[in-house]
Amino acid sequence: MKNKIHPLADVQSENIGEATMIWQFCVVLKGAEIGKNCNINCNVFIENDVKIGDNVTIKPGVQVWDGVTLEDNVFIGPNVTFTNDLIPRSKQYPLEFSKTLVKKGASIGANSTIIAGNVIGENALIGAGSVITKNIPSNTVWYGNPARQTGFITLDGKILDLNMKDKEGNSYEIQND
Repeated sequence: MKNKIHPLADVQSENIGEATMIWQFCVVLKGAEIGKNCNINCNVFIENDVKIGDNVTIKPGVQVWDGVTLEDNVFIGPNVTFTNDLIPRSKQYPLEFSKTLVKKGASIGANSTIIAGNVIGENALIGAGSVITKNIPSNTVWYGNPARQTGFITLDGKILDLNMKDKEGNSYEIQND
């Protein structure tokens, strides 16, 4: 199956994987790379120096700026904000934008802000409205402004408290595949 690009989208990149859907009112600049089987919802802007893996979902109202990489199976909720310039000034651009990496399987909740230069670890869960100001370890759960760790998450999506126990008090050990 080839990709599906809505006629009201402005997709300048030719690096779009098979079975990827790009909805109306999206802009994807020429240098962007988007993998297979992605769902790029309406009103999304993707800049040039962006790499998006396979099976990624980006909900409406998201801008993915230069320097952002989203690995496979990442979920980006509605209106998530990425930054790429730690000292922004009008008409003054850095020599290089800060890099942000969202690793495989991570999920970022609606209206979260991801400050440039950070890494969000594999399978991490960022709660809605959180502000990420530092690197986030794999398999952890973070909420708040600034975000703080509130627990862990298993590969099958079970949330554990900081003592690695579920609601019933069962203990777990998290292993990455």
